[in-house]
Amino acid sequence: MIPKKKKKVDQEALRSPFMRIPGMPVWGARSIIDSGFYEIYELQGRSPETLFEDLKKKCPETLEDRLSIFRLAVYFADTEEPEPSLLNPERWK
Repeated sequence: MIPKKKKKVDQEALRSPFMRIPGMPVWGARSIIDSGFYEIYELQGRSPETLFEDLKKKCPETLEDRLSIFRLAVYFADTEEPEPSLLNPERWK
């Protein structure tokens, strides 16, 4: 019997403040960190589209679904009382 390989867990992303955003997947937090942000407040007033384009310049293989993550994160950062129905990346496609 061949032992299964353990999945590598992104501890930095898992422990990041971005994981406090409801609906945020670990890979989404990693994308935000890779863009140079470490706190939610740093996203206030930013353009999700610009953040996405900047990430694509750094990592050309970035998938289009990252844009919905940036939209969710910026909405959460900009909104004092976010609508629960909007706290899902699928709503931002």
